[in-house]
Amino acid sequence: MSDRPQTPAGTSGAAVPPPGTQPAPAASPSGPTAPADPPAAGAPALAAHAIGMGQVLDHVRAPEEVPRPAIVAFRHVTKTYNAGQANAFTAIRDVTFVVEDLVDKGEFVCVLGPSGCGKSTILRLIAGLAPQHPATSGEVLVQGRPVQGPGADRGMVFQDYTSFDHRTVLENVTFGLECQGMPRRQRFELGREWIAKVGLNVAKDQNKFPHELSGGMRQRVAIARTLILRPRIILMDEPFGALDPNTRCNMQDLLIRLWKEVQATVFFITHSIEEAVFLGDRVYLMSNSPGTIIEEMKIEPPDRPAHEMLGVPRFLDTVHYIRDKITQLEVT
Repeated sequence: MSDRPQTPAGTSGAAVPPPGTQPAPAASPSGPTAPADPPAAGAPALAAHAIGMGQVLDHVRAPEEVPRPAIVAFRHVTKTYNAGQANAFTAIRDVTFVVEDLVDKGEFVCVLGPSGCGKSTILRLIAGLAPQHPATSGEVLVQGRPVQGPGADRGMVFQDYTSFDHRTVLENVTFGLECQGMPRRQRFELGREWIAKVGLNVAKDQNKFPHELSGGMRQRVAIARTLILRPRIILMDEPFGALDPNTRCNMQDLLIRLWKEVQATVFFITHSIEEAVFLGDRVYLMSNSPGTIIEEMKIEPPDRPAHEMLGVPRFLDTVHYIRDKITQLEVT
């Protein structure tokens, strides 16, 4: 397995230079450009501007600009609800982006933007869920094929704790395997493994019902129910939004560990800039409604747990840059 590479720890969170070399000067908002993702043959060269732990690409990549096959691609996608009626509302307009299919690794993609900018609309178009699906215009492609509806290659975790109240933790976690026809003994054995992987106590928790669990425990069940199926794409819509700060940090650390194991592409919607910078390999920033993607940023992987990253200057530089951008959008 190709784990997410780690940045060496240092007193300020910066990478430690090799012996005999001078450390590079700290990046600033007015710093020099740096190499970005390699473009496809014939595509314009990309440059990136360093901001703390991030690199802001000089434009949002289109599907034809990447050298590898795409796991998800949007081409000029617009979604208007109640089109042609007096109460028509356009949630997103002319959204174009591409996420490459990184084999045996996957990429963690976070989407940020002002409230109501259409983040969840993008996620549900990928999932193929009505009423967001289908798009009003444009193309939504998953693994090169137009999205026709929900599929087993995509799993979704919502903000609200979606569980079957009449089923135990073990029965909830293994529900998808049951639908696939896996024998009871086999799916329960696998289910217990995943209950442990998400940090629950198998002996104490497997026979509990959802009403007997805390919010954090119920979200662990939802994550286990999704990841046990090993989908190619994991779609997460504000999954930690209702959790207290300490539990939220713990869940972020857990999610990074599990993501390395399942090697999927993750699309993660959040209002927390700190969460996006900690989790994301790539961050998309959206405009006001009707939303479109206005900026793409590559992010270095964290080198320590979530609560410790909050004190790293380079991490905070990236957070402050994005926060300033969103604040400017919200006041215009």
